[in-house]
Amino acid sequence: MAKEGAQRAEETEQMIDKEGGREAAEGGAGGSLRAGDAKEMRAVVLSAFGGLNKLRVSKKAMPEPQEGELKIRVKACGLNFIDLMVRQGNIDNPPKTPLVPGFECSGIVEALGDSVKGFEIGDRVMAFVNYNAWAEVVCTPVEFVYKIPEDMTFSEAAAFPMNFVTAYMMLFEVANLREGMSVLVHSAGGGVGQAVAQLCSTIPNVTVFGTASSFKHEAIKSSVTHLFDRNADYVQEVKRISADGVDIVLDCLCGENTGKGLSLLKPLGTYILYGSSNMVTGETKSFFSFAKSWWQVEKVNPIKLYEENKVIAGFSLLNLLFKQNRGGLIKGVMDKLLNLYNSKKIKPVVDSLWALEEV
Repeated sequence: MAKEGAQRAEETEQMIDKEGGREAAEGGAGGSLRAGDAKEMRAVVLSAFGGLNKLRVSKKAMPEPQEGELKIRVKACGLNFIDLMVRQGNIDNPPKTPLVPGFECSGIVEALGDSVKGFEIGDRVMAFVNYNAWAEVVCTPVEFVYKIPEDMTFSEAAAFPMNFVTAYMMLFEVANLREGMSVLVHSAGGGVGQAVAQLCSTIPNVTVFGTASSFKHEAIKSSVTHLFDRNADYVQEVKRISADGVDIVLDCLCGENTGKGLSLLKPLGTYILYGSSNMVTGETKSFFSFAKSWWQVEKVNPIKLYEENKVIAGFSLLNLLFKQNRGGLIKGVMDKLLNLYNSKKIKPVVDSLWALEEV
């Protein structure tokens, strides 16, 4: 199966590169769609919240850019844990179904809305999208679009924005990572976990503690200083190595890990909750796992935080982008990240590639 998956990924990558090169050549920087071109596109549609049988590839009307938007011919789109939560309806105020999932993609600019500046038709770009990324074509405001470096592939670009912006903002904007600090990150084998490890390596003498499923250890052990099985007693393991604990805890699990993370913080340390993956177990939504996870969260006592000099924070990139209008702040972070990429200090990790119909 691994061999088959690798072959499929290679074939898909070749397809992406071939199609991208052909369309860039046909469209060019100043080309445009001809009248009479197809007005429909394929998209992955979630018909209702639930299991995998709620997803299907369907034809939808082709979107056209409104003022301030770019129309992008999608070459690759990211699959993130938030997409699993959306599928199960495990998010606050989910939109009504049917909907097209997906929050990040890469592709080629195909049309420009009025008042758009800084981009041309034919540009290779990556973008944040407020849903609808799992489609052949998307439209999104120009403030959420970034040009792809010349040597970055479409698949790498689709794996870049969510993971690296989330990791960078938690480490540097919220927790103020500096030389000599220590970080504990859960799900170290995931997209954000790997981005955290890479960004930590850009700062001298940062120690990274990570938890991950044991089958992922071989692939990620070189990027994490101390790696533990996610089911082990990692609190005692961390304290055995660092009696005082750690400076930063990045928690995407929630549940009982919240109290454990706070207990590991040094004075002036920062705990950041950026997900709740323990609430998603199996293919469909489980109200039992949801309730159990919240039941295990220890109540945070502000007086205790004050006495112990600890900081607790939360981070949601999608809310920051689409509800709190911080696109300008994110653009500044993307500029810094692309400089790190161009300096070959960070690189997105692509686990596998799948055609749209294989969703």
